[in-house]
Amino acid sequence: MKLLSFINPLSGEKTWGCIDGERVFDMGQRLTDYFPDLKSAIAGNVLSELPAFISGKADFHADDIRFLPVIENPGKIFCVGMNYMDKRIEFDQTIDAPTLFVRFPDTLSAHGEVVCKPDSTNEFDYEGELAVVIGKTTDNVHRDDALSHVAGYSCFMDGSVRDMQYTWFTSGKNWRKTGAFGPWLVTSDEIRDPQDLAISTWLNGNRVQNDSTHNMINSVAILVEYISRFSPLQAGDVIITGSPGGVGKKRTPPLFMKEGDVIEVEIGKIGRLVNQVTALSNAMAC
Repeated sequence: MKLLSFINPLSGEKTWGCIDGERVFDMGQRLTDYFPDLKSAIAGNVLSELPAFISGKADFHADDIRFLPVIENPGKIFCVGMNYMDKRIEFDQTIDAPTLFVRFPDTLSAHGEVVCKPDSTNEFDYEGELAVVIGKTTDNVHRDDALSHVAGYSCFMDGSVRDMQYTWFTSGKNWRKTGAFGPWLVTSDEIRDPQDLAISTWLNGNRVQNDSTHNMINSVAILVEYISRFSPLQAGDVIITGSPGGVGKKRTPPLFMKEGDVIEVEIGKIGRLVNQVTALSNAMAC
């Protein structure tokens, strides 16, 4: 099942629902008294009951809606660096433990929206990644049980301002509208093994990253275990699991995103996240 957050094109209000092909079913409209957004529906443990509402005529066509970030207001967003072997080699990484940094909700953009290149940089880099959405309270969970705490998976484009990263990633990862999240969440019952997914990134139609989640250094289960040891997670929290090699910073010559570019992240069994790059100074867009 694919779940998404979006703007109701008739009312202009934020809502959430299910998407089946091009058909969109507005669950927020049906369940607003109990679950006004996708995060609350995940916390309410109602995802397994939603198929009963997916029948008959859809509320909208996918072309009619404006997407929102899958989870618009996660309580915590943990990002993992250097989690693929090719990426570790590119950056001469030698630390064995997961490399973590944080993102904040106001850095998120949605499928079909712009991502914003800061005016002060010419080193705005792409990183395609698998996003993990937590489904319930997760506190010091063992890796053998970790995947049962996952609600589902999505695509993420972790836009990186390389000349602001320095020795800590956070300052290069938290500019407004630099982290694209979507188009939707695929529930975990449809992805039994998150370590068996093809992942690619496309810049202006050219594939610039191509790998498999099988090549993660630390699996999704290990990451959930590791993070939940020191920071309890709640429904709707997000873990961004790291990028394969092939980033622009380490290419010869370097390849960075510029205004007008189209960046896409495609993950097998999930879908393709598409965004256009614009300048941060374009206030109407960002």
